[in-house]
Amino acid sequence: PDTLKRMIAAGVDVVRLNFSHGSAEDHQRRAERVRKAALELGVDVGILADLQGPKIRIESFADGPVELRENARFTLDTALGANAGDASVVGCAYKELPQDVSAGDTLLLNDGAIALRVERIDDTRIECTVLVGGVLSNRKGINKQGGGLSASALTDKDRADIRTAAAIDVDFVAVSFPRSAADMELARELVRDAGSDAALVAKIERAEAVADLQTLDDLIVASDGVMVARGDLAVEIGDAELVGVQKHIIRRARALNRFVITAVIT
Repeated sequence: PDTLKRMIAAGVDVVRLNFSHGSAEDHQRRAERVRKAALELGVDVGILADLQGPKIRIESFADGPVELRENARFTLDTALGANAGDASVVGCAYKELPQDVSAGDTLLLNDGAIALRVERIDDTRIECTVLVGGVLSNRKGINKQGGGLSASALTDKDRADIRTAAAIDVDFVAVSFPRSAADMELARELVRDAGSDAALVAKIERAEAVADLQTLDDLIVASDGVMVARGDLAVEIGDAELVGVQKHIIRRARALNRFVITAVIT
């Protein structure tokens, strides 16, 4: 509580609840702490519910982290057990991945630290060559370079979490991995149906969201604000493109009278 009060006194005006972790009771308890601290300090502090979005991740390794070496073969298998991975193969929590990729695609693991080239798809198995190696541990994220994964922005968990967020009476709901205005329009419908008037924040982190000017503008207009989610966006479009795209998102959000948040990588 003392740390929270010091942070608010230092200028924090919105607190993010990460719905990727914790129970509904955890989020309720944290929101109450924020409001109590803000009341004691006599300031207004908003609460933002950050939805998890689709889980596009590998599964786990039987004996801990493995090292992938350049030019070695490595397979992602959506049928493999959740804890059965080794230095040659690992499971994948995203069951649609074999349908979303083709030979020649580049898959990026662990925020782009490891790169794999897809060689062939054999039913549930995606057989790859390691382009950039490194140590790979459990439950790391998967991105497809250039975008193109079909996962819906709003999962069943997100829908349940929206109801929790409405019950807590949050001020903002952040939607992870939206691809278009339609994702934000659905989110707004779900938020309103849950009895909340929270403002919606689109987290811009998919290549599809910035693929053309109209798609981005429509996505911004369908939201109350946007967040430049630099980490995943950089993985999908490349570091060299990130700064220019980030500045364009900020310019368009301001031109369209929407607030904009730039998320830094720590």
